[in-house]
Amino acid sequence: MATYIAHGGKDTTITTEQKRALLHEALFKLGGIPKRILVVPPDITRLHSNAGELTRLLYELWETANGTTFDILPAIGTHSPMTEVQITEMYGTLPKAQYHIHHWRTGLYHFGEVPSEFIREVSGGKLNYSIPVTVNKRLVEGNYDLIISVGQVIPHEVVGIANGFKNILVGTGGVEMINKTHFLGAVDGMERLMGRTDTSVRRVLNYAHTHFLKQLGIVYVMSVMDVDINGNRVMRGLYIGDDAQTFEDAAELSRRVNMTFLDKPLSKTFVYLDPKEFKSTWLGNKAIYRTRMAMKDKGELIIIAPGLREFGEDAEIDRLIRKYGYHGTPTTLNSVEENAELQENLSAAAHLIHGSTEGRFKVVYATEHLSKEEIESVGYEWAPIDAILTKYNPETLVDGYNDDDLFYISEPGQGLWTLREQFPE
Repeated sequence: MATYIAHGGKDTTITTEQKRALLHEALFKLGGIPKRILVVPPDITRLHSNAGELTRLLYELWETANGTTFDILPAIGTHSPMTEVQITEMYGTLPKAQYHIHHWRTGLYHFGEVPSEFIREVSGGKLNYSIPVTVNKRLVEGNYDLIISVGQVIPHEVVGIANGFKNILVGTGGVEMINKTHFLGAVDGMERLMGRTDTSVRRVLNYAHTHFLKQLGIVYVMSVMDVDINGNRVMRGLYIGDDAQTFEDAAELSRRVNMTFLDKPLSKTFVYLDPKEFKSTWLGNKAIYRTRMAMKDKGELIIIAPGLREFGEDAEIDRLIRKYGYHGTPTTLNSVEENAELQENLSAAAHLIHGSTEGRFKVVYATEHLSKEEIESVGYEWAPIDAILTKYNPETLVDGYNDDDLFYISEPGQGLWTLREQFPE
């Protein structure tokens, strides 16, 4: 277990050539550029992770070395399979690469399980189920010389800080791993997890890695991304290794780069959802997840979502969201207790908890494709998108405070906004 590359800092800017050199260095520390490679990057919903460029650079290094197989398995988890347009936009044109689709309900390899005793311990006695450890069988049976997981270390609502083992165990994981880890995080309490690495869900992932996943020898290529003073997206850190410590090091930089600490709560927050990334509340509710620790009681969160067309990326989850809505933890837990269809889709139940404000503040969705009736039916308020854009123009707003009351966020998936008092030093 080792860290091969740990490069970066809060004010570091890593250029494309430096990325190429660091990847090259890491591969040679591993024994050279292998012939048969499987790369597991995120999908289009992580467009700003720089995983697309990192995947292209790995492909170029492999091609130069006359490799024979370069397979790409996007870690889509429960998301919709990528379209050809999305693949090109995310990764560019890689003519010799072969793309594969992960199906979270089929085509899985079963290692074993995280025992119920462990889940009971990490949940503080709130849950008492085991979690099967399953991943896409290609990772086990694909006969690759090297498997490379590529992704971004960033605050995350389910696990605390994303990436590392999560990219494989959830991104290419099976239905029960996804459902039960999501539900564990929701029941444990999002505010207890966000921005932290020592969380109940992370402990489950670490357990699964130590007991099962480690044998695959997966190498994790992890970016820490930021926006510079000119508004350009830049890489602040690149960490490459095969152990938990490499992730921890990257997470420490992410906390310094991606978390905004506020001295007073936000009374009015305006969030824009890029239509290239966000077509569902399953993803778009990052606008809620990443701001709820900063929102003032009885405050207002306005989400402009021009690409929003559905609630769930998965058809069954979309149906469940429409049926049960975002009505808070007690109501959702009661619905889980009474309805087998939610018991069988715990990630959906977790999402309903995550997407609720617990009645603390108001959420207004401004949409073009989802109707007023649809938005209001799940528990949010609605506004016509043209009227909101007339009043709040994203092109003239700047990230942060625009006046004493209005706080603007252009990319909610790229950070965590929280009160300073919630993270005492």
